[in-house]
Amino acid sequence: MAEVGREDVLAAGVRIEGLVRRTPLLPATVGGVEVRLKAECLQTGGAFKLRGATNRLLQLSPAERARGVVAFSSGNHAQGVAIAATRLGIPAAIVMPADAPALKVEGTRVQGAEIVFYDRATEDRVEIATRLAAERGATLVPSFDDPHIVAGQGTAGLEIQSELGSSPRRVLVPTGGGGLAAGIALACPDAEIVCVEPEGWDDMGRSLGSGRIVPVASDAPPTLCDALQTIRVSPITFGILHGRGATAVSVSEAEVTDAIRFASRELELVVEPGGAVALAALLSGKVAPERGTVAVLSGGNIDPALHAAIVD
Repeated sequence: MAEVGREDVLAAGVRIEGLVRRTPLLPATVGGVEVRLKAECLQTGGAFKLRGATNRLLQLSPAERARGVVAFSSGNHAQGVAIAATRLGIPAAIVMPADAPALKVEGTRVQGAEIVFYDRATEDRVEIATRLAAERGATLVPSFDDPHIVAGQGTAGLEIQSELGSSPRRVLVPTGGGGLAAGIALACPDAEIVCVEPEGWDDMGRSLGSGRIVPVASDAPPTLCDALQTIRVSPITFGILHGRGATAVSVSEAEVTDAIRFASRELELVVEPGGAVALAALLSGKVAPERGTVAVLSGGNIDPALHAAIVD
């Protein structure tokens, strides 16, 4: 397993400064207790993914930049890689599921990236992206299984600490592959880390509980949380979170939509389903709100019609 530590997160913070937004840490009252919400839904590209993508691409050699990059994603990592690649003049191809939200597909395409669609039910995105990268001599940029990606995502945790002036007591993090949660665990070594997943897609929770990586069940239910539909976490992210004693909870679709409505009503924020799960865990009481608690709103890329239907 590739080593990555807090020093790598600190280095990433210096490397990407000025290339990502410093997103606000907003106060909110849940159950009569003031908590803080890290609004990564306001990040460039609408999600935290630009952090890791920028950190990874900045470390490519001139020859690697010329050959381009290949990534696979349902949308947020796709957009992060596409934005970073455009800024650095790097050709990018993104392998995306055919049923990815139209907003995320268009957000990726408008950045000039080539899109290669696949069938989520019958095809393996990793195999397709790996083959494509090999054929082109391009660099494969995973969404979470990469130490540079994890370090870049961890810069969100550095900002949380800076804003608070101390370590948060607890951070709730939306978790798919675990790159953001692992990065924040490294950035905030004194904080309790709680991974939050959609019901039925709780592979990180079951992996942490069993002490070994457990994939998502083959009969996992449909979910609005497209950004968190990761089949299997990686040794890098699992290793960091297991080593830190991280815990996990899962939330229902109804709890997620309640959180989307809360963010819209109380904070005037647009938050996508996958980005709302940490807030959902607090609002539902699955994690008791306590002072010093931070919940990450990891993304805001939701179809406007869907958001309107949920909020209304």
